[in-house]
Amino acid sequence: MKLFFASALLLIAGKLFGQQEISVEKIWKTYEFYGKSVQGFSGTNDGHCFTQISTIDGKQVISKHKVVDYGEKGEVVLDLSSLEMDSEKIAIDGYEYNSDETKLLLTTNTESIYRHSYTAIYYLYDLKSKKLEFLDKEHSPQTLAEYSPDGKKVAYICENNLFVKDLQNGQITQLTKDGKRNEIINGTSDWVYEEEFAITKGYSWSPDSKSIAYLKFDESKVKEFTMSYYNELYPTMYTFKYPKAGEDNSKVVAYITSISNPNSVRIDLGEYEYIPRISWSTWNNSLIFQTLNRHQNHVKYNLVDWNETTATSKVFFEEQSTTYVEIDDNLIFLKDGKSILRTSEKDGFNHIYKIGFDGKETQITKGKWDVIEFLGVDDANKFIYYKAAKTSAINKGIYKIGLDGKKDSAISPEVGNSGAQFVKGMNYFVLSYSNADQPTTYSLCDNNGKLISVMEDNAALKAKLKDYNLSKKEFMTFDLDGRSLNGWMIKPHNFDPAKKYPVYMAIYGGPGSNTVSNTWGGQDFMYHQLLAQTGYIVVSVDPRGTYYRGADFKKSTYLQLGKFETEDFIDVAKNLQKMEFVDAARIGIQGWSYGGFMTSLCMTKGADVFKTGIAVAPVTSWRYYDNIYTERFMRTPQENETGYDNNSPINFAKLLKGNYFLIHGSGDDNVHYQNSMEMINALVKENKQFDMFIYPNKDHGIYGGNTRNHLFNMMFEYTKKNL
Repeated sequence: MKLFFASALLLIAGKLFGQQEISVEKIWKTYEFYGKSVQGFSGTNDGHCFTQISTIDGKQVISKHKVVDYGEKGEVVLDLSSLEMDSEKIAIDGYEYNSDETKLLLTTNTESIYRHSYTAIYYLYDLKSKKLEFLDKEHSPQTLAEYSPDGKKVAYICENNLFVKDLQNGQITQLTKDGKRNEIINGTSDWVYEEEFAITKGYSWSPDSKSIAYLKFDESKVKEFTMSYYNELYPTMYTFKYPKAGEDNSKVVAYITSISNPNSVRIDLGEYEYIPRISWSTWNNSLIFQTLNRHQNHVKYNLVDWNETTATSKVFFEEQSTTYVEIDDNLIFLKDGKSILRTSEKDGFNHIYKIGFDGKETQITKGKWDVIEFLGVDDANKFIYYKAAKTSAINKGIYKIGLDGKKDSAISPEVGNSGAQFVKGMNYFVLSYSNADQPTTYSLCDNNGKLISVMEDNAALKAKLKDYNLSKKEFMTFDLDGRSLNGWMIKPHNFDPAKKYPVYMAIYGGPGSNTVSNTWGGQDFMYHQLLAQTGYIVVSVDPRGTYYRGADFKKSTYLQLGKFETEDFIDVAKNLQKMEFVDAARIGIQGWSYGGFMTSLCMTKGADVFKTGIAVAPVTSWRYYDNIYTERFMRTPQENETGYDNNSPINFAKLLKGNYFLIHGSGDDNVHYQNSMEMINALVKENKQFDMFIYPNKDHGIYGGNTRNHLFNMMFEYTKKNL
């Protein structure tokens, strides 16, 4: 009776002093915890100004501002609210200046295709004459429109063909004519290149604006995948090319063509499976292609020698690995045009190297930590700017270092998570900074990291959060039989160590996405706080195979994705069971995508440990996933049958004991709905009961309208009922 009375007093006191409660609706319907950001901007040629889409005097405009006067009203470059074509208003999604900043390429009517790709209607606007015109009304919609370096032409793709428009005379030249959906692609990429190499633009202008190099994808022999969409009386069938593990890829060939004499010349690049990157150097219009073998453990840098009839290449640099090499955008040409900067893990950690066209190599950064990405090069002062996880895998900072490898210094906080967007000219950058307890602040800094002004501090969100009894995210390490894993824990509000609490493990576990990071977690963090408010301990762990702890840790899962990660999650759960304040019989686990794969394995191989699992859009067999991602880590099913089958939850369905909830979008072009269907077949065969929910037409992200609110309400109620 006394305990009840004390609890009631605490509850009344909390309400009297304005303590608020979190709800799924506040997170995913009214977005009360959604932070503000700084609108995207484009640096101007002088290096001291920028332009952006903003609102001035109630009108949407493109405005120009001095970098050091951010927040001031700015100069109106173009009143977007006044734009009309054929008596219809035009809504602008984005813009690009030409080289002398006299013309704008305006993007409108953008419609997504897959994760990165889209179609759009483009317009050209002359800032001097005030003339607005279609880029190409006849060949529309387009994608990937881009000015030539001299600003006198625009290249673009329409219906898998490459076009160029001369802005001086309005002439349109069609450079390719054999483009055909699901057969031939010119100048852009197929589904798997877009998803796994993160490229859609498969063409590139030469520095002198006279030529274009491009890729041609022949996907005619790639097998098709069909999805049903439920909108009409009869479902709509959508078919696209999707090469699964061990299956045929598109045949990709590189070409180069002159704009004045559009005769495409095929480039001989020797033997390869993939061409993941195209790059031009200003030195003698030098063209470089990266090529990669199917196992993705041998990358070559090919320097092309070409004329209007022939194009040959020579390899000036190559790297091999016993596992795989990473393909990313960490490649920059230096001002001399005859050397590049790239990153490599060859010394065990990801570091920056300088490589000349003569093949000579110099390592610039060194240490037992990983470079994450290039941010730019200040050629005039010979400095490189980069992001790295120097202090630990959970913290990311911004650094600068001389091209000679000297004067390496931090220009941002090293504890927490920092990001940087440099303005053209490398004189200034926007620093985005957050940590586990602090929403993101955006600040304008000079290139030494000195604060000029705070652009957005999210003060309103920070003030709102003070009204909630948020639990602190506690970082920790789990020491498991000689291996140490990074993790965090959020304890229930008003935590009492004398009580026992259920545990909700929120995980991912796959290559490329660490969940244990000293950064603001946004909506997910607030959902975890909701669980803590309800009485759950929330835990996350980065198992073997995750990033920023060196190549050996990251690549330890090679040829057996899922094995060691599952062992790590199970061992962490067993470790948690030994804690005095944990209810050992109530350990749950939830993950999305790779995390859904992990959840499904833990609920089967770890059936004696986990009471409840929620698997959202899970991979259930790597045989069903695309070949570039899967084979990078697993090789082909034909080469590694046991690696595929010994780590597929489908093959361990008979072990399931607990509450298992499968959730998937039927329009998932990435992790196909097939994965869940095959898991269901296996569970039914073994007479295992489970729960299932399908979101019609939703893709891998499962969002849009009320979808996220519905999804998280459903997961929340399921957790309360079953954990």
